[in-house]
Amino acid sequence: MVDWNSPQELAIDAQAFSNLIHVLFGLYLWEYCISVSFDYAFLTGKRKFRWPLTFYFIGRYCLLAALIGIIIALNVHSKLNCQGLYTFNQCMGNIAIGMASVNLSLRTMAVWGQKWYIVGPLVAISLGHWSLLLHGILLTATFIPGQGCVITSTDSKLLSATFIYSMTFDFIVLLLTAFKLARPSGGKSQLVNMIFADGLYYFVIAFLSNLVATVFMTLNLNAVMSIIANVPAAIASTIVASRVVRRLANYSTTGAEKFASTVNGSSGFRSHGQPSVAPQFAYSKQQPGVHVQMNTFSEPMTYDAEGHIIKSGDLDPEAQQISDEFKHPSYPG
Repeated sequence: MVDWNSPQELAIDAQAFSNLIHVLFGLYLWEYCISVSFDYAFLTGKRKFRWPLTFYFIGRYCLLAALIGIIIALNVHSKLNCQGLYTFNQCMGNIAIGMASVNLSLRTMAVWGQKWYIVGPLVAISLGHWSLLLHGILLTATFIPGQGCVITSTDSKLLSATFIYSMTFDFIVLLLTAFKLARPSGGKSQLVNMIFADGLYYFVIAFLSNLVATVFMTLNLNAVMSIIANVPAAIASTIVASRVVRRLANYSTTGAEKFASTVNGSSGFRSHGQPSVAPQFAYSKQQPGVHVQMNTFSEPMTYDAEGHIIKSGDLDPEAQQISDEFKHPSYPG
């Protein structure tokens, strides 16, 4: 039987942890490089910044900072404050995990038209999530000559509770989104399908990665093995959540689509012609419900009197047949 706390086993596990982190750091750098143009467009003002993107940027760059800190801790050879460094890494990583859930919950609030009975419980659940994420220092590390920064102990019970809470939170958000988008009036549009599919993909990937991390923390084999799956879980959640945000922000289709909740609570999409401008995503509260408005690079559409799409140059106002609903009622002579 393996003695998980023997010096030999701890050395093997520490090396495995180091190799895994280096691979994951390369993966996240690749993900960052292929998507940095999205961030740069907001930095240069080419795209208009919207406040929900604040959580996207915080989570994305906090995880990058955490990974850089972990790489430093794993490759340092001179004495430094390892406890302080790992405290920083833990805080940045937990913020990234929290922001991944916030990004998904914000879309759910928007889909529900920011109704108080949806926003209130989700905010309360999110606050509970953050209270666990920022509870305190859940691991201790020290510098050992010849080995560098070494993790000596972890609070596996609280870490397990945090990841289980994260899985439950994500599941609730998925159910609320699925319930609202399952049967939109007028049929499902491409935007509805994309929001639902992205939410499902995010939940499956985040749930499985968090489940693996929870299993290792529950087993509590040793200080290293207890947290070996935490970083992969944080990276998986952040990458998928970031891609969900970018896909929605970059979404474009022929004409603009507006999602609105009607008075009786049903939902539908309405198409309106828009001029050819850069894609934008914005929340609006002009009436109960959320309006997802996007301007696209596609050609502006032209509509006849009955609302049918016609090609540019085919419009003849005098030749159009007026629908009965627009005609004046006849008066008795």
